[in-house]
Amino acid sequence: MKDINSIYQQLLQPSDDLVAAVAALDGDILLLGVGGKMGPSLAKLAKQAIDKSGTSKKIIGVSRFSEYGLRDQLEKAGIETCKADLLKDDQLKSLPDIRNVIYLAGTKFGTSGNESFTWAMNSYLPGRVAEKYKDSRIVVFSTGNVYHLTPVDAGGATEDHPPNPVGEYAQSCLGRERVFEYFSSLHKTPMLIYRLNYANDVSYGVLLDIAMAVEGNKPIDLSMGHVNVIWQGDANAMAILSLEQAATPAKILNLAGPEVLRIRDVAEEFGKLLGKAVKFSGVEASDALLSNAQEAYRLFGQPRVEAKQVMRWVADWVKRGGETLDKPTHFEARDGKF
Repeated sequence: MKDINSIYQQLLQPSDDLVAAVAALDGDILLLGVGGKMGPSLAKLAKQAIDKSGTSKKIIGVSRFSEYGLRDQLEKAGIETCKADLLKDDQLKSLPDIRNVIYLAGTKFGTSGNESFTWAMNSYLPGRVAEKYKDSRIVVFSTGNVYHLTPVDAGGATEDHPPNPVGEYAQSCLGRERVFEYFSSLHKTPMLIYRLNYANDVSYGVLLDIAMAVEGNKPIDLSMGHVNVIWQGDANAMAILSLEQAATPAKILNLAGPEVLRIRDVAEEFGKLLGKAVKFSGVEASDALLSNAQEAYRLFGQPRVEAKQVMRWVADWVKRGGETLDKPTHFEARDGKF
């Protein structure tokens, strides 16, 4: 693959199932927090699906648009945009009322030392949004961090696994879920809470973190010795498909890769792909932050892109010095501090 556009074409191609689902969906789609890691590609995928469906639905993205050029990029792709700080109530209230809402807003990195802002974004803001969009259906992005570490041989936490979040980021994310659940029951708002870990593309993700460390001759920390990963295109598609699964009370759905990947094996594979010797640190534990996504696969089918394919794309990108978001996942953290 010669450039980022070639790779992202893989990301932006909707399946026939997604095109059909978007065609059947009543109303437009609003993405709150479109400026984050997944928002731009999610918006573009939804727009591609709409275009292929032959319908005239709109995709509207809301963000502060602090990243230079992102708003223009989205508008050139046919996505309408609204600039707003969701924590400012007057700006939130001024947003259009839309039937379908995908909620991507939140904060993770920089939590330590800025805990109050983390709780405001992750636990206070959801209540304001749930009130504003009480007559919509809402897919709420959450995280597998709300679960505790589980034994590697257990296959990951299912949706029935009781939450036991470690650290203020994960605790505030459980707060997000509970607030949305409350308003779902109060207003009979159909919702789906989308517990994701970990989405990857060539510009960010666990696989990129490992590949960059291998390329830079840095030791790979084995403390969190196993991980789930999923291609961002698959995660985006299932998020859009989740709109039709929104329910009252709110439905919980895990989304993660089908394989439990061993970090040592991933690093050694990157060593082969990049032609580098691999160094390790730390001791591999018998438990890890892992999720079981079999219910999502039952509803939507298996992911279309395997982890090995993503690894090949990432290795190629790193070898060519491709641009990254420079947002490490800190997947190796076992204490919940980010």
